[in-house]
Amino acid sequence: MDATGWATISSLPTAGGTLVLAVATFGSVRSANKAARTAERTLLEGIRPLLVPSRIQDPMEKISFADQHWLRVPGGQGVVEVTDDVVYLGMALRNAGRGMAVLHGWWACEGASASNQRPDHAAVEDFRRLTRDIYIGAGELGFWQGALRDPKEPLFAELVGAAKNAQPITIEMLYSDQEGGQRALSRISLLPHQDDEGVLRWLAAVSRHWHLDRAAPR
Repeated sequence: MDATGWATISSLPTAGGTLVLAVATFGSVRSANKAARTAERTLLEGIRPLLVPSRIQDPMEKISFADQHWLRVPGGQGVVEVTDDVVYLGMALRNAGRGMAVLHGWWACEGASASNQRPDHAAVEDFRRLTRDIYIGAGELGFWQGALRDPKEPLFAELVGAAKNAQPITIEMLYSDQEGGQRALSRISLLPHQDDEGVLRWLAAVSRHWHLDRAAPR
């Protein structure tokens, strides 16, 4: 065998070792990336909020507005109050997630929007920004509030009609974790119900949640 043949044979162990090292390195990097993604998901899950209506047995929420108007909202319910110039809206909430919820905005319409009727949420750019910061801690109770102050806008007349005719109202809420990430939308309907004493109650029922910054849960 000539020198070229011996050189080729002698290089085979080195090549084999290099290949084994490359495969091991690839496996190690892949495993590290998977571990990093798992750790990131675990971290995000630990600060992810999820808003739902509070329970019927939960305490009443007291909500104040900039014009010194107050709402008293029983647990598991909402309130709709109409005056000549303002439609006041409020809802008692509970954060069922592990992280603090920061409420950003809301959207509303007349009617109970079931998932099969409106499978998609309203466009984010159509949401109304809250005029004050509302925070709800993990596992804690809180509230949402909104007001319409322009009797000339179509939604004002729409919700006034819903309130007077005891028709459902759907609210979609935009919120995030305390860092402004993991934005989510929750659709909650206010369903009119007359109690045994003849008082009109607005029972809150959640129908769907959406994630805006990651894959949907369905």
